[in-house]
Amino acid sequence: MRRAVLCGYYGMGNGGDEALLATLLQMLPDDVQPLVLSANPKATENLHQVEASDRYSVFGLLSVLSRSDLFVWGGGSLMQDATSARNPIYYGGLMGLAQGMGLQTIAWAQGVGPLQRKLSKWIAKRAFQGCKSISVRDRQSALLLADWEVNSIVAPDPVWALEAEPMNIYRDLATPKVAVVLRSHPMLTSCRLATITEALQLIQQQTNANLLLIPFQPTQDKAIAQAICDALNDKFPKRSQIIIQKDPRKLKGIFRGVDLTIAMRLHGLIMAASEGCHCSAISYDPKVSYLMENLGISGWELADLPDDARTIADIWIRDLEHKNEAIAQRVCQLKQDVLLHKKILSS
Repeated sequence: MRRAVLCGYYGMGNGGDEALLATLLQMLPDDVQPLVLSANPKATENLHQVEASDRYSVFGLLSVLSRSDLFVWGGGSLMQDATSARNPIYYGGLMGLAQGMGLQTIAWAQGVGPLQRKLSKWIAKRAFQGCKSISVRDRQSALLLADWEVNSIVAPDPVWALEAEPMNIYRDLATPKVAVVLRSHPMLTSCRLATITEALQLIQQQTNANLLLIPFQPTQDKAIAQAICDALNDKFPKRSQIIIQKDPRKLKGIFRGVDLTIAMRLHGLIMAASEGCHCSAISYDPKVSYLMENLGISGWELADLPDDARTIADIWIRDLEHKNEAIAQRVCQLKQDVLLHKKILSS
């Protein structure tokens, strides 16, 4: 058995990153024994049934690396300095340490950038140049690595391939069912949130829809979901609810049986589309904009969200009534292409 240390944004309570970990564990070869670096090792062990260690413990890191053969870095947007300048330092430092201790290092399903600082770019370049193999989840990342003369495999986000666990929670809910996956962001102002809420009320008024508000990272997203849910239930009682699910397989399974998902979060859109649900995006990040364009779904950049709630509601109602069947073919192809991420784990 080979021992592999898995490093990502794990144990942070983010449904998308936990879904990436679940998919990585699903794709690992049978002869690899994983150990996950986590911000909450006990939660990770309980959720994924895998050994975990504290990602912040220096002695713990040295211990697990000294007993391991592989270091798998990813997936997700780890090497970027838009959210924090510390990200490249932390992940680049771990990569350098693993490489210095003789471990084979694999960068798996990476989203590279944005990198706005010279130091971040230098750290990222050195980290990727030392990798045995690399897969990225978008062409922009591959082009950035190519500028550094680093080869990579391009494949869609791995969560397309995550095996969902169906959730039988809709027996008493009338159709249509609309899921809403929003997240906190400086551009999601109180005015824009009020406009979105009004648009959702218009949907309920016109279609009698049941609304499912799904916080992917409850510590950040639940307050937004609660504010919308309260406003909707004031006008249409018992037709809106908040669903919190920590298990990423069950989280993905929630979208099976939903008619439309309106999402800011990338993995909300991926999970929904993967389970056959039609989607509409509100993009706060280029990765969401890229997926919106790639799938050919409706949506807006958050900064350009219309001020008129009726304009937004009309698009969402149209999506409910006229599904684009071509999206299903595209999703099927994405699920096949994702297996390229599995290939580099066996090389």
